[in-house]
Formats: sequence, structure tokens, C-alpha cells
Amino acid sequence: MAKVKFCGLTRIEDVRLAGELGADAMGLVFYDKSPRAVSIDVAKQLAAAAPAYMTVVALVVNMAQDVLENLASEVAFDVVQFHGDETADECRAMAQAVGKRWYKALRVQPSDTTESLLAKIDELKNAGAAAVLLDAYHPDKFGGTGEQFDWQKIPKNSPLPIILAGGLTSDNVAAAIAQTSVYAVDVSGGIELAKGVKCAQKMADFMKECEKEASKV
Repeated sequence: MAKVKFCGLTRIEDVRLAGELGADAMGLVFYDKSPRAVSIDVAKQLAAAAPAYMTVVALVVNMAQDVLENLASEVAFDVVQFHGDETADECRAMAQAVGKRWYKALRVQPSDTTESLLAKIDELKNAGAAAVLLDAYHPDKFGGTGEQFDWQKIPKNSPLPIILAGGLTSDNVAAAIAQTSVYAVDVSGGIELAKGVKCAQKMADFMKECEKEASKV
């Protein structure tokens, strides 16, 4: 079964339900312009509510290194998800400064090809990334658009595990996994009642579809 990450959690009850449903990871957004952003105080409570087996991911966008260092000293997270304009070398340096694993989000543009994505993924691998997240490109947003990109562009021979994001819901996640064979799927808007407020039924339906697809293998 593809791993599942629920991103943009802001409420303790959603974290607890994510754990009960078997989600593998949860994402906390530390980007002030996002409607799903959480403060350090709230993030502490959310991270503390996560079960031991759940990976806690800190999503950051063009964050300064000293701010990331302070965040790491305050919040118990496991992995950094760089979701801005950071270069591979900048990601490596900042992750090393806080002693965390990391991966980078690549926003797939219409001009991107499988080959151009492979080149970017190779660069991330050489810099020490643990994975790569592929999301839909938007000129004014760093993610959370609810939009899909062309899955046909996803490399089959990626040197890093691929996390698929962008427009996923319970209606299309099974097809996404079957078509792409990605390592993990990442959902935020597709399981929400409102920005940052998750829907228990949508969360359950999403997990059910992932499990159903896994049972076919």
C-alpha cells in the first residue's frame, strides 16, 4: 500500500483520527500566508497528539535558517518538507543544521517533461534528499491549490521515492496509485470541510480507497 500523508492539520481531533485511520504521516504548515498555517504553540500540541508510528512533517516555504533552527528546538517533528524556492544545496545545509531528514517539493509546470523532472530529482538525491514531492504548479501559490498535474510526466525510474500531491481525493486516489506506482500520496484540501478543518468522513474514505487499491496488488 502506498504511504499516506494527511497535510495541513490544525486540530488535535484531526491528528487523532488520522492516527486511528492508519495515516503514515501528518504535515504541519509553517507558512504564514497559508490558511492552514499553525503557530509554534499549536504545533507543539498537534505533534504531541500524534501516535509514535506517525511521521511528523514540517512544511516550510523559504524559511530562514535561524527560524528553522528555532522551530526545530520548539516542535518535535521528524522531517522537513521544503516547499518554496530553496535550492537543493540550501535544503541540505538547513536540514543538516537541525539534524533532520528532508525532502523537496517540485511544482510540476506545463513545460516540464519526464526528463526534466528526472534531472531535478537527481540533483536532490545528490544533495541528500530522502524523497521528492511532486505537486501542481501555480504562479501565485506554493501548494495547496487542489489542482492536478499531468501524471504521465512522473518518472517510472526515479532515484528517489516519489510523494504525489495535488488535487487528490477519495474519487481519484486509487487511480493515481494504480497509474503512477508512487511511494506515497499527500492530501490536504481533498479531505477538508474548510481550509485546515478536516472532514472525518473524507479522511476515512480516502484511506479506504488507498487500502482497496493495495488489496489488488
